[in-house]
Amino acid sequence: MSAPTVVRTEELVKEFRGGVRAVDGVSLDVREGDLFGFLGPNGAGKTTTIRMLLGLVHPTSGRVELLGHDVRRDVAGALRDVGTLVEGPAFHPYLSGTRNLAILDAAGPGGPRRTRRARIADVLERVGLSGVDQRPVRAWSLGMRQRLGLAAALLRAPRLLVLDEPTNGLDAQGIHELRSMFVELVRDGTTIVLSSHLLGEVELVCTRAAMMSGGRLVAQEDVATLLAPTGWARLSTPDTAAARRVLLDGPFRADGAHEDGAVRVHVGGRPTELLVRTLVEAGVRVRELTLERRTLEDVFLERTAGEEIR
Repeated sequence: MSAPTVVRTEELVKEFRGGVRAVDGVSLDVREGDLFGFLGPNGAGKTTTIRMLLGLVHPTSGRVELLGHDVRRDVAGALRDVGTLVEGPAFHPYLSGTRNLAILDAAGPGGPRRTRRARIADVLERVGLSGVDQRPVRAWSLGMRQRLGLAAALLRAPRLLVLDEPTNGLDAQGIHELRSMFVELVRDGTTIVLSSHLLGEVELVCTRAAMMSGGRLVAQEDVATLLAPTGWARLSTPDTAAARRVLLDGPFRADGAHEDGAVRVHVGGRPTELLVRTLVEAGVRVRELTLERRTLEDVFLERTAGEEIR
């Protein structure tokens, strides 16, 4: 039985002045417990779609539902348990991070005032800002402000977290820390929609993903399915000519070579142990046999081959 749907869009369309269609018939299905990657190059329509999810932009046509609420009819109810970071955080530049979070907490339907200090300290620690001083936010780096935006999104312990390019401005260590935090949040019961143009970054942590190109969805699957083996393997051997002769007949087929001289072998769904045994019994020395797997970039290029970039 599949998990309940927490984000649903039906044939979502957004046209801007002049007939420019930024989003074209997008139907998303994000399920409870997903760490959902929303992927595509800059200009693919991801941010426009997210702004429609959050009621910041009205769709030209189609329907958006968050946590069982129709966004057009009940935006307050739809966003009650949603934390967001979209297009960079905006803060009072002359106030500290702690003071900014206190103002945000007081302005919205946050928790009790008596627990505010503890809740702010908790989210600051979670995003790696627990030791931050009282300097005004205008003196902070872009990466620090991005972390503060995440802390603000977490203040209300949301059931759904929607993040648009959350690693902007972060170094490699910061990106690694955020990945770990996202996995922990999902483990603790938060569903995350993570929008990014960095496909390699997302495939490391996301459980499901959708890809956009030119305003349209080109894929929406479990990441494990998208990254399934290609049916080919890389065979490293000092006996390349002998390996090719052995593989002329039988269930396996050698076809071309890798740049490093290794033999490329089509295995299909057959067990690789059978391939190794066939080669070894014929006197071919096998150094390494590795199944080829797609990356999300490979999948994206396959699904968009020949498309016109708009």
